[in-house]
Amino acid sequence: MKRDLDLIRKILLSIEDAPGGYAPELKFDGYTDSQIGYHAYLIIDAGLAVGSDVSTMGQDSPEGMITNLNWAGHEFAEAARDDTRWKKAMNIVKDKSGSVTMDVLKELLTSLMKAAIGLP
Repeated sequence: MKRDLDLIRKILLSIEDAPGGYAPELKFDGYTDSQIGYHAYLIIDAGLAVGSDVSTMGQDSPEGMITNLNWAGHEFAEAARDDTRWKKAMNIVKDKSGSVTMDVLKELLTSLMKAAIGLP
């Protein structure tokens, strides 16, 4: 299964928007439970959230259960929150390279955020 940056963004924003700080039940139109579970696993593995590996041998892919975001997850969510900035970043990625790492994407989003508020 390929990593889906749009799904990762949806998951992080959904958790950040949840009252109380705990992750809600994650359901998104157009995505299977398996896709969501795998991306939750990736988010935990990337150090953007706190959670557990709840994979079992009979599953199609690894699965994570997120309990809450950590500081890095909140930072990424804030950088990715604005739809216009997100689309601009993803268009830059598509035009320049076609793919991007999370670290580079966060730098790009942060750079666009800084430019929007007049910082060098």
